[in-house]
Amino acid sequence: MSEKRILIVEDEQPIREMISFALGSAGYQTCEAADARQAQTVIAERLPDLILLDWMLPGASGLEFARRLKKDELTREVPIIMLTARVEEEDKVQGLESGADDYVTKPFSPRELVARIKAVLRRGGPQAGDEPLEARGLRLDPASHRVTAGDADVEIGPTEYRLLEFFMSHAERVYSRSQLLDRVWGSNVYVEERTVDVHIRRLRKALEGSGHDALIQTVRGSGYRFSTRV
Repeated sequence: MSEKRILIVEDEQPIREMISFALGSAGYQTCEAADARQAQTVIAERLPDLILLDWMLPGASGLEFARRLKKDELTREVPIIMLTARVEEEDKVQGLESGADDYVTKPFSPRELVARIKAVLRRGGPQAGDEPLEARGLRLDPASHRVTAGDADVEIGPTEYRLLEFFMSHAERVYSRSQLLDRVWGSNVYVEERTVDVHIRRLRKALEGSGHDALIQTVRGSGYRFSTRV
C-alpha cells in the first residue's frame, strides 16, 4: 500500500471529502486546504508528495499558486495536478505552463483521478544506480536527481527532468510527440500530444540561461531531437 501523502487544495468541502475518501481507499494519506494560504501552512508543516490544486480558489487562484510553488526551492519539484471545470485547450495549456504536471477536468471519476496520480508519481522518481549523463557541460545525475550546467544548478520540474533524461539517453534520434508520450509519460496515461509541446517549452526555458536550450531541436513534421551537433 502506498505511503504517499497528497495535499488536496479545493475550496468546496464536499469535493475535498469525496477526493479524500477516494484517495484513502486507494492507500494514500491525505491532507486538505480550502485556499492557497491554508495550503502554504500545511506544506510548511510537512512537504506532500503531490498536490491536487483547484484552478478557482478564493484569494490567490490555483494558477497563481502553482507558479509560486514552482518558483520556491522547497516545493518546485513537488508534482501538481490541476483540477478545473475549464475544458478549452488554451486553458489546459495555460494550466500546464503555470507549472502543473497534469490537468484533470471536472467532473471526473475517482478512478480516473487515482490513475492520473499514480502515473505522475511513477514518472517523478529518479532511477537509482544509473550513471550520470553529460553533454556539452550539461550534466544530469539520476542518483541526486540534479541537473547542472557547469557549476550552476538548473532549476527543472519533475516532468522536464524525465523528458531531459530520456533525450540525453537517446541523443541524435528523432521522436514524435506520441512516441515521447509513450516513453516519458507512459502508454496508460491520459495526456494530449499538445502537452509535449508545453513541456518542451518549459525544458528549453530552464536550459536557456546556460545556452543548452539549443540542444533540444524541433524537426519539422516529425517531432523533437536532442543533438550536440549545433
